[in-house]
Amino acid sequence: MSVPLLFIDDDRAFSSLGAAALQREGYAVTLARSLHEARAALARLTPALVVLDRRLPDGDGLTFLPELKAQAPGAAVVMVTAHGDIASAVDAVRAGAADYVAKPVELADLVLRARRALDTGRLKDRLAAAEAELSGRRRLVPPASAAMQRVFAALERIATSPRGAVMLLGETGTGKEMLARHLHALSSRGDDAPFVHVNCAALPEQTVESELFGHEKGAFTDARTARRGLVEVAHGGTLFLDEVGELPLGLQAKLLTFLDSGRFRRLGGTTEHSSSARIVAATHRDLPGLMARGEFREDLWFRLGVFRIDIPPLRERPEDILPLAEGILAELRRELGRRDVSLGPHARTRLTAYAFPGNVRELRNVLERALVMEPGPELELDVLAGTRPVPAGAPAASPPEPNAFVLSGPPRALEEVERAYTRWVLEQMGGRRMEAAKVLGLSYPTFLKRLGEGT
Repeated sequence: MSVPLLFIDDDRAFSSLGAAALQREGYAVTLARSLHEARAALARLTPALVVLDRRLPDGDGLTFLPELKAQAPGAAVVMVTAHGDIASAVDAVRAGAADYVAKPVELADLVLRARRALDTGRLKDRLAAAEAELSGRRRLVPPASAAMQRVFAALERIATSPRGAVMLLGETGTGKEMLARHLHALSSRGDDAPFVHVNCAALPEQTVESELFGHEKGAFTDARTARRGLVEVAHGGTLFLDEVGELPLGLQAKLLTFLDSGRFRRLGGTTEHSSSARIVAATHRDLPGLMARGEFREDLWFRLGVFRIDIPPLRERPEDILPLAEGILAELRRELGRRDVSLGPHARTRLTAYAFPGNVRELRNVLERALVMEPGPELELDVLAGTRPVPAGAPAASPPEPNAFVLSGPPRALEEVERAYTRWVLEQMGGRRMEAAKVLGLSYPTFLKRLGEGT
């Protein structure tokens, strides 16, 4: 499979000879004679390798390099500099270039450095993937939108407060867990500091207190030994309470006590224990509405909301879609073994035209499905064919042709409409039930009931 390469140089003789030499080595070369042409090419393709001249008719290649890395974060860059201009070569490497070559260029040297840059980039990707897997973290793509840049800046400031509780609010799939992990990493609590993720909606109501705060021997029928809770396990690190709005009212009071003092008692115990875990809570639910119905404590809302972060949905920050897609695609290529696949022009158009009701999680699902189902070197994302552009700031998107089961014909029972929509989401998720439940913001048992399969 050919490797997509973008060759940016206004020297026609050198670029033509260099492109021919690289094509013989199996690269699919696209030529650009200026930065303007390079930007147009980047809108059509995702290069795995870029050869970039320093001096171009409409600008400096070194100045363009950060923009290039933002547009194609996975691309290895070989910088072409004037003979003897070592200082600019060093600047290029510092700015993110993998290597440099000085003019006049030997074609054999150019081919060698291109191959070495590509191999080094792949090795770094494998090492980063291994490190992320071992640490339980994924690399975050730097945001392009001003809204998400403000979120990242706020997390950097919050990281300086060692125990301040954080509330992450946003729709399902906006990346609340990833941002919680990012805050954990920023807090500089050491590589071995625990990050404990708890889905409150998945905890059985009968054991939720024991799961969070532990229990002593004999606290209940099956408590044959004492057991630490997740609050203790997260000592020195972060406890991420996903879907915190699902916690029972009685346990909300105990959580409030822990937030105030850092101390707690295990179920069935009298001894006080302490934990320095930072609580990061998240929900997609309307907590003020839950408080009005008496289902969520107002004092806990204020305590958790010392640092409140509102995460905008993906449809309100369309400039983040392509960089996110590139970053996610790089991860999926490694996982699925398709290292030289890129986004084609139709894929890019379709990505920016789609509203992504499932947000970043749905974006990942779309890309994963395309990598499995589309065999070519360029993904077209046929699953998104026919989608319509949605303006920034538009309300939550509806599924295609919702009238087919909601508005046409006589009025339907709400249960019937919910079941139809649940089945539609399941189809969009490729039959992956856990993913569909997450997109809908439902616990798995509730999801099965919506399908008509639960008891």
